[in-house]
Amino acid sequence: MYKIEKDIVGRVEGILSEEIDRIDKQLSIKDEVREKIIKITREIIRNSSNCISNIHLGKLTEAEQLLDKLHQQVTTLKEATREHQDLYHSGTVYNALSEYVECLSLYYILTGKGIPRQSKLNIPIPPYLQGLGDLIGELRRTTLETLRKNKIKQAQILLDTMETIYHKLKTLHYPDALTPGLRHKTDVARRLIEDTKALIIDIANRRKLEKTIKEYINKTQKQQKKTQ
Repeated sequence: MYKIEKDIVGRVEGILSEEIDRIDKQLSIKDEVREKIIKITREIIRNSSNCISNIHLGKLTEAEQLLDKLHQQVTTLKEATREHQDLYHSGTVYNALSEYVECLSLYYILTGKGIPRQSKLNIPIPPYLQGLGDLIGELRRTTLETLRKNKIKQAQILLDTMETIYHKLKTLHYPDALTPGLRHKTDVARRLIEDTKALIIDIANRRKLEKTIKEYINKTQKQQKKTQ
């Protein structure tokens, strides 16, 4: 049998008045932190994009200045969410951090530093892996520019780097809940690598054919001069 007391309404009201008031204060603080996070993450995404553009343009001084600013912004983001780990491990923050990883990794590779370590960056695993997945697209962009300048050997090195990153990421066989978006990014990366490889082979073969034809023409002309 239920035991419904006459004063149950008063008890419920009394408890909820205290609890809702406490919850309201907590949510108010969290909402302020959330607004701050949105502002910081937008700045990180914008600066990461500008940094990547400067790297591709060869403006390394400007890129390095933006990387310094990004480091400060990421530090600020960590501090702002220190007491709000649910907000830190959210899609909004992960998207910004993955952009930062992509930008920093591109800088590291193109300046001969290798690639930044997740343990040193001290950021969650998912955005680190997401950033590496997106990095392959930026390396393809660099490869195409290198090919445009007829630097096939450098393009091949960049392609080898793309493949190395891809194969390492493919060794992580975990559900999307642990590595969100990684499977899709590696699928995209595989197609980019295949297209890039085909392009390099095609250009290399054409260069080889052009060289053969040129040598044949030169040889023929020399023989003609001798017979004259």
